[in-house]
Amino acid sequence: MTTDAEINVTVPPSGTGCVECDATGSWWVHLRRCAACGHVGCCDDSLGKHATAHWRETGHAVMQSFEPGEEWFWNFRDEEVFDGPLLAAPTSHPESQTAPGPSERLPADWMDVLGGSPN
Repeated sequence: MTTDAEINVTVPPSGTGCVECDATGSWWVHLRRCAACGHVGCCDDSLGKHATAHWRETGHAVMQSFEPGEEWFWNFRDEEVFDGPLLAAPTSHPESQTAPGPSERLPADWMDVLGGSPN
């Protein structure tokens, strides 16, 4: 069960891309935003799996998709999708930013690197 302490509707996202991938020059498939602290990390289809790593390191179990047009939340602890409140803007990365991306760091053989087409 998600608690009010796990969602802070006032905290903005940490940026427009995965914090760890941006720091290392890597790339991601999709982005996820921590509902507690705003940390933006990459999904489990990405090489880094930084959203899951953030949950394991911090205990922040609730995240929201950070993709344009997606509003769903995920609770890692309970392994459930749910509808949640509107978080502080922006609620997604810019629509001009590619997914996977960012395009300038995406290898031409990105699907092969991941071992096939992501979900």
